[in-house]
Amino acid sequence: MQALVYDGTGAILSDRPDPRPGRGEALLAVRMAGVCRTDLEILDGYMNFRGVMGHEFVATALTGPADWRGRRVTAEINCPCRLCRLCRMGLGGHCPTRTVLGIAGRDGVFAERVAVPVANLHAVPDSVSDDQAVFIEPLAAAVQIFRQVALTGRDNVVLLGDGRLAQLVARVLKVKLGRALMVGRHAERLAVAARVGVQTVLATDFAPTAQADVVIDATGTPEGFELAMQAVRPRGTIVLKSTFAGGKALNLAPLVINEVTVVGSRCGPFDEAIALLASGQIEVASLITARFPLVRAMEALLAAKNRENLKVVIEMG
Repeated sequence: MQALVYDGTGAILSDRPDPRPGRGEALLAVRMAGVCRTDLEILDGYMNFRGVMGHEFVATALTGPADWRGRRVTAEINCPCRLCRLCRMGLGGHCPTRTVLGIAGRDGVFAERVAVPVANLHAVPDSVSDDQAVFIEPLAAAVQIFRQVALTGRDNVVLLGDGRLAQLVARVLKVKLGRALMVGRHAERLAVAARVGVQTVLATDFAPTAQADVVIDATGTPEGFELAMQAVRPRGTIVLKSTFAGGKALNLAPLVINEVTVVGSRCGPFDEAIALLASGQIEVASLITARFPLVRAMEALLAAKNRENLKVVIEMG
């Protein structure tokens, strides 16, 4: 099969043997995969990953239990041991020996086929198209904020960032709170959010006043966290959705002085994300701005770096 592989120096399209599913795993034929910021960070050394890239996808099950074969599916990306203390606590996403599709210790989905644990599979309803289904994983990450922070319509919530994940977070905020304020650096991306009723403001026009009850940082940059500290009120909450390679020295004293709660937020509930898409409450397909076949996957990565593109997808054909 063909696959896009990161070898430590760059991404290359190569021929590889088909995956051989282990015990409790299914072989999937990938239909479509999405390129996200984490994939681009891997190219800069994030998680020191080596192997087939990619983790956002929709596929058809080729093997596995009979009730799964032939169905359109997606899969949760964390593959835990299911035996350790954290797994028994229901925190498999934090299992110390877990592998993660296309991110840590396990080949991902920028390939014609992939093997994943059957326990990770989620069926994609007929009412959800492939264009929608490729957003299930990042949409679940956006929903996760509401699993971690008790937000209400009375809260003053500020969302920092206007990229791929921020667009989904804004849509979830709009559905659950009735409103959302997005602060971004790109007028064209802010316009995309404005079309679905999100209030937007350019970062150059945003004056942080330490009044926000909750600030969500989805900028993907260390500077976003600095701005979040300026925008949040004393005893407010900062939710961090950004992952990036490298780091930056930060003055964390304001967190202590103002008794600010910082919440790291990562993966989320696939079932709720699928339900939001199936019900039509959240529209995502229009966020796709570029499509590439697998044979042009390296071009897809370059396109994803272009700020004119929001979501780039790779179609397996």
